[in-house]
Amino acid sequence: MPLRFFNTYSREIEEFVPRDSNLRTVKMYTCGPTVYSYAHIGNFRAYLFEDLLQRHLEVRGYAVERVMNITDVDDKTIGGCQAAGVPLAEFTAPFIQAFFGDLDTLRIKRADTFPQATDARQIAAMIEMIATLISRGLAYQAEDKSVYFRIKNFPAYGHLAHFNLDELQSTGRVKNDEYEKESIGDFALWKAWDEADGAVRWESPWGPGRPGWHIECSAMATQLLGDQLDIHCGGVDNIFPHHEAEIAQTEGVTGKQFVRYWLHCAHLMVEGQKMSKSLGNFYTLRDVLAKGYSGREVRYALMRVHYRAPLNFTFEGMQESRQSLARIDDWVERLRARAAEQEEENVQRPTPSVQRPTEEDQFGLALDDDLNISAALAVVFETIRETNRGLDDGTIDPANAHNWLQWWEKVDGVLAVTGNARGVPSDVAALVETRAQVRLAKEWRKSDELRDQLAALGWDVRDSKEGQKLTRRAGA
Repeated sequence: MPLRFFNTYSREIEEFVPRDSNLRTVKMYTCGPTVYSYAHIGNFRAYLFEDLLQRHLEVRGYAVERVMNITDVDDKTIGGCQAAGVPLAEFTAPFIQAFFGDLDTLRIKRADTFPQATDARQIAAMIEMIATLISRGLAYQAEDKSVYFRIKNFPAYGHLAHFNLDELQSTGRVKNDEYEKESIGDFALWKAWDEADGAVRWESPWGPGRPGWHIECSAMATQLLGDQLDIHCGGVDNIFPHHEAEIAQTEGVTGKQFVRYWLHCAHLMVEGQKMSKSLGNFYTLRDVLAKGYSGREVRYALMRVHYRAPLNFTFEGMQESRQSLARIDDWVERLRARAAEQEEENVQRPTPSVQRPTEEDQFGLALDDDLNISAALAVVFETIRETNRGLDDGTIDPANAHNWLQWWEKVDGVLAVTGNARGVPSDVAALVETRAQVRLAKEWRKSDELRDQLAALGWDVRDSKEGQKLTRRAGA
């Protein structure tokens, strides 16, 4: 079966064929965080779907060239730095650092490049794109000195979100970065400076100001990956207006199809409700880790449901994820123990039900079908049942156990859920990961308290440039 993905643009499952099919290179852009606060678990649901996508593409022999942007200038970041009374870069820096720490905790592969919107090269690229759009009649400067995209001159506007622009009534230009569907109008490319922006401003041909949210991604994507991309990802909330605007801006400049495949993941709910601070169900990764869960448990919980299906996050589900990972860990340890044994003459040969896995296995085939993670995990746990039965009745010999470990190594290259160290209890691993997050936040007293908790459990933790080093105490 060829690789197939659901393309939001066509609303169909399509066979995946990258533009550079000969070199098997995939150019992928994924929308990153807006660094006005810590990223929440809904954000990481999207980032984990993108991580699964990249890992599977690589297993299938593709070289993935991926860019993930960091939005460090928009209404929220400016509002945050103004409220804190610090420069924009100083305000966003700790959230950027925390984001990278969260990626590592969740074992998310890093993109090749993480451009920041405030980088001088990116600002220059945005200004250049805006100037081109103005020259082509696709943008204009209004009386408020801001520059807007003229959507009526781009007939394809609305195709990604699948609405007919002629049927919608515009309420006029919208200067704010975020607006609802009923407020559709010409959107800002360059926002004229006003007093609320404080020191946040750049010079442009249209006067001092700052870029709009949408043009940032168009400029960063094309400058780093070229005019045409294979895959662009994000959450369904990005479809409109953000990704719709990206298409209009980019294709308005290049005259070429911007993205071949648009992939979007569904919303994350918490206990059946929309995640909201007002409802008390808003969780960052730190919040979940503080409840005693490990990064890999969160990874599994956020990844185990198909990316296009809504995910209902619950702490009961977190317990189920912990149990699933414990089952995998026990199985891997059994295989390791069997593989380490010396083969005896009376060991029975493997039966057909426990033969060596084939290269074209059912796990990979399931992911070929629009990243069907549910079917892929079903393969994993059916394999665990069958091989445990073989370990019980002696029909799996050391060589066969080794073959299954090799199969699991390939599978886990995609899932990335195996325990970090053999023999480290899950509660100890969870404390270590929580301490890493605490240290990123420079909460030194809490860090010391966690060190003491680990010591009481019989483990020493030492801090180094490479991170925390965990060792079992002598005699423990």
